[in-house]
Amino acid sequence: MTIRWNTDHLARWAAAVFGTCGVAPDRATEAAAALVRSELRGYKTHGLTRVPSYVERLRAGDFNPRPEMSHKAFPGGIVLDADGAMGQIAGPRAVQLGLEALQSSASVLVAVQSCGHLGALGIPALLAAEAGAFCMVGQRTPPVLGMEGFARAAIGHNPIAFGCPLPGSAPIVFDVACSVAARGHILLAAREGKPIPAGWALDADGHPTTDAQRALEGSLLPTGGHKGIGIAMMVECLAGAMAATADSLSPARNTVSGSGAVGRQGGFVWLVKPDAFAGKELFADYMAQWTGNYLAAGGADARLPGHRGETLEREGRAQGINLPDAVVRALDALGRELGIPLPG
Repeated sequence: MTIRWNTDHLARWAAAVFGTCGVAPDRATEAAAALVRSELRGYKTHGLTRVPSYVERLRAGDFNPRPEMSHKAFPGGIVLDADGAMGQIAGPRAVQLGLEALQSSASVLVAVQSCGHLGALGIPALLAAEAGAFCMVGQRTPPVLGMEGFARAAIGHNPIAFGCPLPGSAPIVFDVACSVAARGHILLAAREGKPIPAGWALDADGHPTTDAQRALEGSLLPTGGHKGIGIAMMVECLAGAMAATADSLSPARNTVSGSGAVGRQGGFVWLVKPDAFAGKELFADYMAQWTGNYLAAGGADARLPGHRGETLEREGRAQGINLPDAVVRALDALGRELGIPLPG
């Protein structure tokens, strides 16, 4: 029998878990809600499976449970010092600051310094798009991306996402890493003892592998070859260099463990007010025209990115969600350790 997990119960459980690490109740609730929404929208590798590794990062001091975030603003830009905040807290804060800036500006770039793992970048991009703004989000990671012949991983797989309002419909949301597959997919495969497809990764000796654990010890392959590397370089410029701090190049910021990135990373959130450019009516008409043409060309099975997630979220909130057995076991073990039983 398939268990359908109540998302409200899971969110309260995750918030309680983060609370044991010293995260303030309101922020623990915010972080938990972001992970549950990621789970609901199909970002399984960046949903509740991340709770144990985030607890590990909080305990190790890699994430700050009580950050004192601060920012400085100037025309067209904001620098947000996240002070090691969990990404599920810092990301929405960056979006909030950006949306406030759009009240008097057509565009703003928010550089996010010293931020924990942002998780599914499609979530902050969605938040901005739901508020009427075009949004692009990126975060640099420690080097995990290489190509055949490289002696080691050379650059992060540097995920990037965008969200765009679509008047009369759910926003368009597109979220990808610059690798063929996100590292989270390989982490999940390793946890479940499953192989990964050929063409995803190299082992530590630079040879192609389908062994998830060996892939974690090696490097990921870029999507589209040099094209993926080029996009990763763009994100490195925006999320790494423009959000750099004095210790951005330290070893702690540039190593990974089996559970994910160690060390606080830079990111960016770029927001644009569509009405300030083409105008509200022309923007809406153009969006309706090109998306309509796209869907008509694709036939009955065509859909826009983000719309499947919208359906999944609606159904999941009403009916509950499925969780992989390996994830349930990990969450259950964590709950037993902390004395916070996983809700059945």
